[in-house]
Amino acid sequence: MKLLHAADLHLDSPLSGLSPEKSARRRRELREVPARLARLAREEGVDLALLPGDLFDGVRVYPETVRALSQALEEMAVPVFIAPGNHDHFHEKSPYAAASWPDNVHIFTQPDLQAVELPRLNCAVHGCAFTAPHREDDPLAGFTAPADGRVHLLCVHGEVGASGSYAPIDPRSLESSGADYAALGHVHTAGSGRAGKTLWAYPGCPEGRGFDELGPKGALIVSFDEAARLTISSPDGPAAFAPIDLGTQPAAAKFVPVCKRQYRIETVEVNSFTDVVCRGESPDLVRILLTGESRFAPDLAALAAQAAPHFFHVELRDQTTLPQDLWARAGEDSLTGLFLREMRARLEAAGEEEKDKLLLAARFGLAALEGGEDVRP
Repeated sequence: MKLLHAADLHLDSPLSGLSPEKSARRRRELREVPARLARLAREEGVDLALLPGDLFDGVRVYPETVRALSQALEEMAVPVFIAPGNHDHFHEKSPYAAASWPDNVHIFTQPDLQAVELPRLNCAVHGCAFTAPHREDDPLAGFTAPADGRVHLLCVHGEVGASGSYAPIDPRSLESSGADYAALGHVHTAGSGRAGKTLWAYPGCPEGRGFDELGPKGALIVSFDEAARLTISSPDGPAAFAPIDLGTQPAAAKFVPVCKRQYRIETVEVNSFTDVVCRGESPDLVRILLTGESRFAPDLAALAAQAAPHFFHVELRDQTTLPQDLWARAGEDSLTGLFLREMRARLEAAGEEEKDKLLLAARFGLAALEGGEDVRP
């Protein structure tokens, strides 16, 4: 048996950090994610799909988004299970209740676990729904899958942990569930773990939406052997899994990137900016951290304009420092020396958020002092 596990599509996200034109383009690209997942499901020949929540970003959903998702799920042509999450919780006016969905789609609508049997696959899927934006109880509390020889799957939106506001799932509940695999949603970074015989995983989101969601994003293809055992293999990139080895000849769950673009943070030495940044073109959204020594604050607007043609989106952060030979003048018996001693003391005592402002103040102060002064040895 093979399944597709994807979550946290967050369709119709506002993407307010971009220009209006690029935000609209990114929303259209997000709307393409279900079709990419359907294509992946067909290419991999999966037997079912588990989608544990936050497929929509909020209560405002465009009709064309619902249509795009519905059509893609129908094209999968396998049983599809949706467990609504905190962003797309089930209620009488939600798209899950108001729209007409294909016959192969099952949407869990109750906060308590419900079971759907798939006799052809010798499998049962257990899932539940958020029915409000928050949920503080453990959705797996008291649940144990029957020991009936079938593969038991969980499809749940929640956070693994003893407490929280988004369906906290106690690891002990995962262990006592006796499920073979728990398909989880809510965490936007791919990851996995093991609780007793139960293997659980987050696929992460299939498209990053900000610089807190870096690197390749995608879905999981989970394959079971006859004993319903599996391992989780690591994807290439920063979204890494913890390897799991059960000591037999298990099948595997592989991470498959489906994102059109990635969010990346790059560190670039200020003096090599042009050579490093302005070469080739990238479809990604990049934040460049400027490092190295610079007497004057870099002109971020000019550098961003220089880099803009090479990326879908680029922004810069100044992390340069004053040259060491300039700080050496702090020992001078001069106004510059006094100023540098004061600024260095403030910088050493400052928190990270304040250091950028103090460094800029030091540069402005030095520029004001450069009109000439009586430097006494």
